[in-house]
Amino acid sequence: MATWSAPGKVFLFGEHAVVYGKPGVAMAIKPRVFVTVRKSRNPTRPRSPYINECFRRMGVRGSVYVHSQLQSSSGLGSSAAVTVATLCAINDEFGLGRTREDIADMAFAIEKKVQKGRASPTDTYVSTSGGIVLITGNSKRRLPPQGLQIVVGNTMVPHSTAKMVELVGNLQKKHPEIANPILDAIGAVTLAALHNINHPRELGRCMDMNNALLEALGVGHPASSKLVLAARASGAYGAKITGAGGGGSIIALCPRRAKSRVAGAIEACEGKAIITTIDTDGARKEKHD
Repeated sequence: MATWSAPGKVFLFGEHAVVYGKPGVAMAIKPRVFVTVRKSRNPTRPRSPYINECFRRMGVRGSVYVHSQLQSSSGLGSSAAVTVATLCAINDEFGLGRTREDIADMAFAIEKKVQKGRASPTDTYVSTSGGIVLITGNSKRRLPPQGLQIVVGNTMVPHSTAKMVELVGNLQKKHPEIANPILDAIGAVTLAALHNINHPRELGRCMDMNNALLEALGVGHPASSKLVLAARASGAYGAKITGAGGGGSIIALCPRRAKSRVAGAIEACEGKAIITTIDTDGARKEKHD
């Protein structure tokens, strides 16, 4: 049997605008999804459409066991992590010889199929490679790792990425004169953030601006706003929605000494807090005891 794991991700800057060719920055985070695959003659069919599709594309059959540290539908890339870890474990267990690039491409194709065409290649790429990734149009580039101190706040309100992408798409079709300048501004904030990646206070200010622009696009949610404001009030440099919005999660960039306080403030608002930082490994093989 083979066990592989893959990390979740947060969008530091640029979600939604990235769909329209603007730059975005995503980062792999420490919580992971662990998948064990074993060759099996009569495997039970997995309940996950992502896992089913992984076996179908790899052309093999096997039994699978999943352990996840990521909540699904929370904007932390759990479906991408499940898909990447499953493909890696199948590849290893059956000796199929696929490269990391093959895995990332196949994982994106699977997400796209299961999500009916609305997936982004970002989640699967970041989950496979780890680190911080700059996305511009079709190009992706790993940036030097930064020890950003992040508190994730899960609103516990599940959301649909497809629905939120559609909502922004409709606004852009109906009112391009409003939506396009907001999307341009999100792109500009992302570039400003890249220039200030070593200055946490400035980076926090960029996060706050990015959040206001996402709310202007209509992807905010009362539960997200509550957590964002609580994080800022308890000492975060800045906080914003991460991912599609409409619920899901927020992230707060914090001074080291304020992380526990920020996490406490999020929990006090009925959110679930995860204190985390960058994951530079990406998909990795786990040892068996």
